[in-house]
Amino acid sequence: MKQKKNTEKINLHPRNLHRTRYDFEKLSFALPELKSFVFINEHNTETIDFSEPEAVKALNKAILISDYGITSWDIPSDYLCPPIPGRADYVHYIADILAESNNGVIPTGENVVGLDIGIGANCIYPIMGNAIYDWSFVGTDIDEKAIQNCKKIIGENPKLIEAISLQLQIEPRFIFKNIILPEDKFAFTICNPPFHSSQQEASKTSERKTTNLGNPSGQNFGGQNTELWCTGGEIGFITQMMYESVKFPLNCFWFTTLVSKKDNLRTIYRTLNKIGVIEIKTIEMNQGQKISRLVAWTFLSKQQQHDWKFE
Repeated sequence: MKQKKNTEKINLHPRNLHRTRYDFEKLSFALPELKSFVFINEHNTETIDFSEPEAVKALNKAILISDYGITSWDIPSDYLCPPIPGRADYVHYIADILAESNNGVIPTGENVVGLDIGIGANCIYPIMGNAIYDWSFVGTDIDEKAIQNCKKIIGENPKLIEAISLQLQIEPRFIFKNIILPEDKFAFTICNPPFHSSQQEASKTSERKTTNLGNPSGQNFGGQNTELWCTGGEIGFITQMMYESVKFPLNCFWFTTLVSKKDNLRTIYRTLNKIGVIEIKTIEMNQGQKISRLVAWTFLSKQQQHDWKFE
């Protein structure tokens, strides 16, 4: 007899829908194909094999259908299949940051526009931001195949067509150039930067991760080179982002990024102070064994922040 444990994951954001264990009965009803991946483990609870890419993809599909109103979603093999609870946390914390500058009220609606740097093939952040807060998004990537898959997802979900636009970054060495135009007003940027500094480093981490999950085949959640590594790794990517953000001080309220490596924070703060930002915020996010940080910065003065119109 399976046990139903609804132990609350108190480290997740209070508004996160995923603070309790996955309800596989509900999720399998939303996506019947998920049933074939569900089993009862040694603790007598329902679960899936998180080292199996197809199982994780099916779980994501079921969550997006059940909780976020998506009717069709898929990604090509070997692309990142992101853990939705952690992605939801990032979206909710951005909402909190925006609320601080909006009399404590989270701004919602299509006029709140976010810029997703490195949208990938999964389109997760725009899907969630639109479903939860009705925000609009521009999603960018240097990978044309990823952009085309996002276009397919958007086209198969009519409610996303007016909410999400896509743009291929034609100069991979840049982040905001070619993307932010003089007339643009973004409430925030959102980014999960490449973590590793080389393909070899990414491969070693992938092997270690899948071995720990009990999958000796070396398969994992996938990930293209552009998703997993770049020259200089995480700190190199974020440093480029920070220096480019100087050129668009009035076009974006809050520039934000995830920071996985705590040791990178000191360098990030030093750079932000060097380029003359007005305010920096850091929020620690704890998802199980993984601890990450959201770092946000703005060039707007307190008066400019007060005068910013979200409507």
